[in-house]
Amino acid sequence: MIDDGPTDSIRVEVVDGSTVVHLVGEIDAALRQQASNTMGLALMHGLPVVIDANGLRFIDSSGIAFVLQLHMAAAEAGIPMSLRDSRGLLRDLLSVVGLGAVIPDEVVSPL
Repeated sequence: MIDDGPTDSIRVEVVDGSTVVHLVGEIDAALRQQASNTMGLALMHGLPVVIDANGLRFIDSSGIAFVLQLHMAAAEAGIPMSLRDSRGLLRDLLSVVGLGAVIPDEVVSPL
């Protein structure tokens, strides 16, 4: 069996000139400290930020607050942010609370 790391996590990695913030599993208040640590890591390179919600199973209000706080901090720093969400879970929740247009979808370049 391959261990891909924690089941529920917020991870940051730099990939192809972007900082990718992976939301994996259930993102809730239990990950508050991890979310706080991730905020600075996501912005420290000054690269465009992509929120990758493809591994997301559940997100509560504290998780949505993290995404919105990250968006506001990125905007203040002049860093563009986008959303990668092929299943639409986070996009749908943002739309329900009236924030669907706040974070644009990731633009994928054709090969």
